[in-house]
Amino acid sequence: MTLESLMFSTRATDLEDDVLFTLANAYFQSEQYMLSADIYRRLLQQTSDSPYARRAQFQLARSFEQLSPFYELDQDYTVKAINEFTIYLDQYQEDGSEKVARDAEMYRELMKVNPSNASYKSKYEAAMAELSKGSPASYCKTAIPVLREKLAHNRYSIARQYVKLRKYKSAEIFFDEIIRQYPDTKWNDPSWAGKIDMQIERGKWFEARQSIERFQQQFPDKGALVEVSSKKVMENFSESRQNGK
Repeated sequence: MTLESLMFSTRATDLEDDVLFTLANAYFQSEQYMLSADIYRRLLQQTSDSPYARRAQFQLARSFEQLSPFYELDQDYTVKAINEFTIYLDQYQEDGSEKVARDAEMYRELMKVNPSNASYKSKYEAAMAELSKGSPASYCKTAIPVLREKLAHNRYSIARQYVKLRKYKSAEIFFDEIIRQYPDTKWNDPSWAGKIDMQIERGKWFEARQSIERFQQQFPDKGALVEVSSKKVMENFSESRQNGK
């Protein structure tokens, strides 16, 4: 009997989470990440109190992380990975090893009472295997910034495409999105410069001056980045005053 068939025959039994977790891991190890994500999700929904829940949440996030494509492609899986890693950190704030150690001890004691129970044995082995691994929380905290960089890079590449098409208003929208949503990434500075350039290209001189002032206030040590744009804006205002005389 295959694991896939066992998934249905063990529904609502003590073995349900064992089968789901084993099947999901098999899919993950064979790089079938869409299937592993589906089964990890099913485990979390159908057996939320399972001792595998913590690891399933982490592996669900890792499945989406593996599905996250090159930055120029659709980033739906990247967003899902970030969301699932964040859920893991929100739900499991305590050190995972402490809870897993308690689970291992609980199932060890249960095995003493009922040594023939296969479910107790498999859950005890799972807990012990979990203890031998590193901290998933540290992995999550490392992975999230990397994925955010990819999202910001995606938006920046779209902005640059609009610049090439001379659709400056659309480009400014995407530069502004990066500034608002991804200020912690390396794409923040070039997006500020891009936004100001787009405002200048569109003749929005007052808005450009406001953007330059905001940038200089927030990043006083990076004034050189907008120095050329600042000169253009000041020259425009100077010419406007002279023409108004």
